[in-house]
Amino acid sequence: MIIKQPDDKQSQIAFLTELLVHPEADSTTRKNIRKEIRLMQAGIKGEKEAAYEMKLYWGHSKNWMVLNDLRIEHNGFAAQIDHLLINRWLEMWVCESKHFANSVEINEHGEFLAFSGNKSCGIPSPIEQNNRHILILQRFFDSGVVKLPTRLGFTLKPVLRSLVLVSKGARIDRPKKKIDELSCVVKNDQLFKTIDKALDESNPLIMAKLIGQGTLEEVARDIAGQHKPIQFNWAARFGLSTIEKMPVSVVCEAVPSWQKITDSKATATDPGTKRAAGAAILSPEKQHTCHACGTAITDKVVRFCLGNISRFSGKVYCLACQKTVPAAGKCSAEPALNKPGQKRICHACGVPLTYSVARFCWTNTSRFGGLLYCMDCQKTV
Repeated sequence: MIIKQPDDKQSQIAFLTELLVHPEADSTTRKNIRKEIRLMQAGIKGEKEAAYEMKLYWGHSKNWMVLNDLRIEHNGFAAQIDHLLINRWLEMWVCESKHFANSVEINEHGEFLAFSGNKSCGIPSPIEQNNRHILILQRFFDSGVVKLPTRLGFTLKPVLRSLVLVSKGARIDRPKKKIDELSCVVKNDQLFKTIDKALDESNPLIMAKLIGQGTLEEVARDIAGQHKPIQFNWAARFGLSTIEKMPVSVVCEAVPSWQKITDSKATATDPGTKRAAGAAILSPEKQHTCHACGTAITDKVVRFCLGNISRFSGKVYCLACQKTVPAAGKCSAEPALNKPGQKRICHACGVPLTYSVARFCWTNTSRFGGLLYCMDCQKTV
């Protein structure tokens, strides 16, 4: 029976995607954010693969309880458990899911090396990671936070077992010498077989600990009730100013959350005002002008440009000049700079440009901001 479903991580991925266009994010920061997104997506994929196997074999069984994505806190420590399987003998299988693109190598010292394409890198041992989770769980149960069943006046203690689940498509390279500790590392499609074999080899005296299905469900739901999801401050983690959460798909006239207009009564000491990187842009005391022609523009036009930061690269344009800025997703369809009668001249020095030079600038809007530069002036941008 599935007691707890995985927490939704799509909102975190959406927030990280939003940080990619944060005005304070440089190329290095964006690279680190993209890496974090990839790692999170890989983790989600691995957990989904393992959760599918558990749902297939134990999802409708009242003799097994499945808790996905469980986070337990105890005495200042936390255990982030990908999957917890509990049976009627109070055997608890603590499962750590790992998704590897290609393969993982384990040497005779229990050290892990992950491969992706032609690259490899050392990673923390998921075995030791899971052992720490089990230690925290053991102390958690010993503290009496969860009411465990009793028999003849004695509390039945759970038996915690470790499993490291590797994605089905990955290759596991083990050391030539057999090491018993590594037997807990299995692929997702071997999960049922591995647990079934362990049950066959169990001590027959374990039957004395058999509990009822209702008691098992009560224990599982009690554990699930102790789940404490973690809240990440992703902006602070990447050294960016804190922003309020906003949806990734920004409507045309929406303003990015770090550039929202502050209330006219807000004071300079307002923390939200301090954090708003674009507040000065929308300040009522400042006259807004078009980046291209210098024409005065209204706040409504400014909000439209800032709400379409991927198209206008954070600059503001009047209604006429907006038509000359390429729309997002139309990089090579029909460039505006190729229209008949349009002059292709360097924005800095006024030198006429060839089509190939102009096209290079146009297709690199993130660098040149939609403006055209000759080859000499490009070096100064």
